[in-house]
Amino acid sequence: MSIFDDFNEDAPGDKVVRLADTRTSSRHGTPPDSQTEQIAGAALPRPSASDIAHEPGSGQERRRKLVELRQAAHSELLDTFNLSALMQFSEDEIKSEIGNVLHGLLPKTAVALSRSERDQLITELYYEVMGLGPLEVLLKDDTVSDILINGPEQVMVERFGIIEETDVQFQSESHLRRIVQKILAGTGRRLDESVPYVDARLPEGSRLNAVISPIALDGTLVSIRKRRREQLSLEQIEFNGTLDARMAAYLRAAVASRLNIVVSGGTGSGKSTMLNALSAFIGKRERILTIEDTAELDLQLKHVGRMESRPPNVEGKGAVTQRDCLRNALRMRPDRIIVGETRGEEVIDMLQAMNTGHNGSMTTIHANSARDATLRIENMIAMAGIEIPLAALRRQIASAMHVIIHVERLQDGARKVMSIQEVIGCEGDVLTMQELFYFNQEDITPEGRVEGRFVSVGVPSFFVEHFRRWNVGLPDTIFSEAGT
Repeated sequence: MSIFDDFNEDAPGDKVVRLADTRTSSRHGTPPDSQTEQIAGAALPRPSASDIAHEPGSGQERRRKLVELRQAAHSELLDTFNLSALMQFSEDEIKSEIGNVLHGLLPKTAVALSRSERDQLITELYYEVMGLGPLEVLLKDDTVSDILINGPEQVMVERFGIIEETDVQFQSESHLRRIVQKILAGTGRRLDESVPYVDARLPEGSRLNAVISPIALDGTLVSIRKRRREQLSLEQIEFNGTLDARMAAYLRAAVASRLNIVVSGGTGSGKSTMLNALSAFIGKRERILTIEDTAELDLQLKHVGRMESRPPNVEGKGAVTQRDCLRNALRMRPDRIIVGETRGEEVIDMLQAMNTGHNGSMTTIHANSARDATLRIENMIAMAGIEIPLAALRRQIASAMHVIIHVERLQDGARKVMSIQEVIGCEGDVLTMQELFYFNQEDITPEGRVEGRFVSVGVPSFFVEHFRRWNVGLPDTIFSEAGT
C-alpha cells in the first residue's frame, strides 16, 4: 500500500473528483489564472548548495532528491491548479489533492518518505500555494509577537520579550519580495524602487513594515508586529508584573475622571497594550475617536470611530496625515480623542484638543523617560515651525497633560511601568512634575532575570480633589505605603 493511499480514505470520493476538476492544464492550452501567475515564481525555500555539499554520502543524495521533489511538486501544482476554484474547498481537501500530486511524482524521484516527512512536505506545499510560504508557521505561532526578517537567510522572532533566531529561510531575495508583495496585495499599498518602503496593516490587524533596495543594502528588511488575538486587561497586566495594585487603582481613577494621559516608552515597550487596557475604564456613554498612522488600537469599547492616515498615491498626491484626521475629528463631536502615536506636527492639534474640552484624551509618544516625553513634545512643536515663547509653550503643555506613564522593556524582556508622574503646572518657564510611583530595580539574577519592586513615593496625588468630584476617590494608603 502506498504512503498516500490513506488520502482517498480521508476524503469522500466525490469531493476528490471535484477537486481534481479544478486543475487547469497549460499543457492542453488552458492559460493559468491571474492568481497562479501572481505566485508562479514563489519557489519553495530549500537548503543552499553549501548545506547539501556538507552532508555525507547517502544523506546528501537523499536531501538533493527531497529538494527536487519539492520543486517538482510546487511547479506541478502551480501549473495545474485553478487557485480561484480551490478557494471553495477545505484545507484537508486541498492537502489531499497535493498528496495525490506527490504520489504521482515519487517514482520519478525514487525517494521514500516517512509519514511525518510526508505530512510536513504537504503542509509546506499548502502554505506556498495558498498562504505565505515560510511565514505561515510563524504567523500561526501564538508565542511569537514580532517577526523580524533581515534578508532571505535570517529570520528572527520575539517571544516573551526576547529576540531569537529561527531556522526559517527564504530561497532567495526574489522569493522574499514575492511573499511581501503577496501580503501587500490586499492592503492597497505599493512597494517598489520608486517607493522602497511601506507601512501597512494586514486584514487580521498585524502591522507590517518593509524596506527594499536601494535603501536596504543587504536584502529586504521586514518587520511584522502580530496583533494579539485577545487584548490584555489591566488586571492581566497587573498579574504579569508590569505594575502593582496601587498603580492600577490610580490609573483606573485617572481614566474614569477624564485626566489627559500620555504613555511614553521605547519601541516594543508596551505603550499600545497599556492604552488598550486603560480604555476599558472609559464611560460607556462617551464617544471616542481614534487616529493612527497604521491602525493597531483595539479599544475595549463599542462607541468608537476609527481613522487612519493615508500615504500619497503614485503621483505624490492624496496624502491624509494624522494632523488632517485630528482636525476633522474635532468637528465630529468626540468626548475623547485617542491618538495612537504622536510623532510630528499633529502634536499641536493634540494639545489644542486636550485644552479645549476633550478631557480624558490619550496618546503615546516615543521617549526615554517621563520628563523626556515633555521635551520631545517641545521639539516636535519647534520642528513644525511654530514660533511660541518657551514659557507660553510649557504652560500650554502643563495645562493639557495631566499624567505621564513611562513603560520600558527590561533586559530580561519583561515590561514594567517604570514611573507614573503628574504634570502639576509651571514655575516661571520650568515645567513642574511630581512622581507618584516608580519601579526600583534591585538586582539581576544569574539567569538574567531583573528583580525589583514598585515603590510609592509617599506624595499624595495633585488630583485628589478632582477624583473626589468625580466620585472616584482613592484611599490615601495607596500613596503612603512603602511598596511591594
